[in-house]
Amino acid sequence: MKDPLSWGIIGTGKIASAFASAIDQTDSGHIVAVASRTKLNAEHFGEMHGIERRLAGYQALLDDDDVEAVYISTPHPMHAEWVIKCAEAGKHILCEKPITLNAADTMSVIEAARRNNVFLMEAFMYRCHPQTSKLVELLQDKIVGDVKLIRATFGFRGTYDLEERHLANSLGGGGILDLGCYTVSMSRLVVAVVQGIEVAEPREIYAVGHVSSESHVDEYTSAILKFDGDILAEVSCGVRLATGSEVRIYGTDGHIVIPEPWFCSGREGGTSYIEIHRTGEPSEYLKIETGRWLYAIEADHVSDNIKNRQASFPGMTWDDSLANMRTLDRWREAIGMDYQV
Repeated sequence: MKDPLSWGIIGTGKIASAFASAIDQTDSGHIVAVASRTKLNAEHFGEMHGIERRLAGYQALLDDDDVEAVYISTPHPMHAEWVIKCAEAGKHILCEKPITLNAADTMSVIEAARRNNVFLMEAFMYRCHPQTSKLVELLQDKIVGDVKLIRATFGFRGTYDLEERHLANSLGGGGILDLGCYTVSMSRLVVAVVQGIEVAEPREIYAVGHVSSESHVDEYTSAILKFDGDILAEVSCGVRLATGSEVRIYGTDGHIVIPEPWFCSGREGGTSYIEIHRTGEPSEYLKIETGRWLYAIEADHVSDNIKNRQASFPGMTWDDSLANMRTLDRWREAIGMDYQV
């Protein structure tokens, strides 16, 4: 049995807190240090999660020899800088989505991981969950025939606070990078599975959206992605529109519905369902049960794949992250969404 992975956490927001709580539910790792921009935030986070080393400044965590892997949960514009610094410090890396702000930066962080021979994965937690593995099996079995159309949505109506990260251009706000990344990554996964390839990328993209003159971010937007084989994906997202979360996959013999595609059976484990509606047959409701916490499953995936230096399918490989970011770049370009950072 391999030794538990020693984690450090950079950033002390809500998702970092969820990840820290989940580490306690796995045998694959433990947290040895947390770093924040201020000592006060690090102290508060450390007290909450029982972490002894509470560091002011991210570099202090990278200088800690006991830290083997780093979970990065800073605002989006800081991801590229700290992924590269982690790699140069010889630390393995799990970085929250989006891995960077654009494809050029994604290429840079991947090259840094390759050059320094460290693990790097973009933290799409749903990709590591048994629900997604089951979906892959169903698609491989052509349970609804030949897939022709995917509909994926992720949106909520948040508080109208222009300094909060979802609406702040300087923090990489807007729906596409924060939520649209999920819808695109799922659509691309489905296409890759049904076409028997490792990574799928749309050849055409058409999009519309509302980029606010006040927030200067995309508050809600939709896009059509066209893949080889004439497979279409309709993706939508928003930080000021409560569209909910759902994925529907339409094939020649029926369709699949995933009511909880992103958080699956919940952050602390539980039950989720995949609906199968085949033409002329009774609907099926496949139950997926797990007692494992969502982010613990993700942490286990990192530990299990450290030697490979990147995720195993259907986790986010380097090529997958790069293709996802290229698609998000094209979506943003289509609606005129730019970042002034």
